[in-house]
Amino acid sequence: MTEITLVQAVNRALFDAMRADPDVLLLGEDIGVNGGVFRATEGLIKEFGPERVVDTPLSETGIVGAAIGMALYGLKPVAEIQFLDFIYPAFDQIVSELAKFRYRSGGQYPCHVVIRSPYGGGIKGGLYHSQSAEAYFAHTAGLKVVIPSNPADAKGLLTSAIFDPDPVIFLEPKRIYRAVTGEVPDGDHRVPLGSASIVRPGSDVSVFAYGAMIPPVVEAAKAVQAEGLSAEVIDLRSLVPLDEAAILKSVEKTGRAVIVHEAPRFVGFGAEVAALLAEKALYSLKSPVRRVTGYDTPFPYALENLYLPNAERIAHAIRASAREG
Repeated sequence: MTEITLVQAVNRALFDAMRADPDVLLLGEDIGVNGGVFRATEGLIKEFGPERVVDTPLSETGIVGAAIGMALYGLKPVAEIQFLDFIYPAFDQIVSELAKFRYRSGGQYPCHVVIRSPYGGGIKGGLYHSQSAEAYFAHTAGLKVVIPSNPADAKGLLTSAIFDPDPVIFLEPKRIYRAVTGEVPDGDHRVPLGSASIVRPGSDVSVFAYGAMIPPVVEAAKAVQAEGLSAEVIDLRSLVPLDEAAILKSVEKTGRAVIVHEAPRFVGFGAEVAALLAEKALYSLKSPVRRVTGYDTPFPYALENLYLPNAERIAHAIRASAREG
C-alpha cells in the first residue's frame, strides 16, 4: 500500500495496465512529452515510447475516431480529452459510433475504448473548463460511465475500465486531483464497475453523491452528527451500470434521501436516482427526496463557490429531510 494523490493513482493505473498488456495504448493532446495538462500521463512516454503514448493533434473528433478504429482491430486504446468541456466535437463519434458498435455488429465488435477526461469545477476554470456533462453520456445506451472520488477507487476503477469489453467514459474530478490522498494497493488492483461504496454508515438520512462531491458530503455528515443526526454517505462511483441494490437498501433503512451533484439540477443524474426511489422505494420514504446541485446556468467564474454545492448547503438539506415526515 502506498499513499498517493488521485492523479498519481490514475498515472499508476495506466503504468500497470500498459505493462500488463501490450495492446493497451494512450492517445491525446500533450499526453506524451508534456505528460498531460494535469500530469496524469507523466513518465509514460519514456517508459513505453511514442508508438504507445501518442501525442495527437488538437482534434477531439480525430482522437476518438482513431481510438474506435484501433479498438475494432483488437487494441485497447485509452483516449484522453484534455477537459470534458472540449469533448463535444467528438460527441457524434461517441454516441453514434462508439456506443453502437457492439449492438450493430451482434457482439462481434465490442469497441474496447476508454475515454478519460477531467471534469467539474473548483479550479477557477470558468465556464469553458468546469462543466459536468456526465448525464449526456449516462443517457447513451452502450456506454458505461464511471467517476472515482479517491485514489484507491481511481486506480481500481480505471484498471477495470481498461480491461472491460464495453466502452467506458471515465471522468476524473480535477478539483480533488491533488487535494485528496489515500492508500492505494500495489499491483493489480481492480474495483468492479457497477458497485457503490458506503463511505460513512448512518441510520437517519441517505446521502448519494460521486466524484468531487464526496468530501463536502462527508463534511456535512460530520456536522449534522454533532446535532444527533446520522447520515449514511453512499459514493455511487459508477453511474452506468448503477448499483440500484445499494441505493434501495440504504433508503429502505433510513427512509430519507438527499442526492448531491455539481452538474445543473434540471435533468441531472440525480433525477434518475430520484426516479428510481419513486418507482421502487416509495413506501420506504418518510419524506420527499431532496437534491443539492449546481444551478441551471452556465458555470460562473467569480461566483464559482456559490455555484458548487458545499457542506453548508448539503447539511441544510439533511436537516430538512430529517424534519419532514
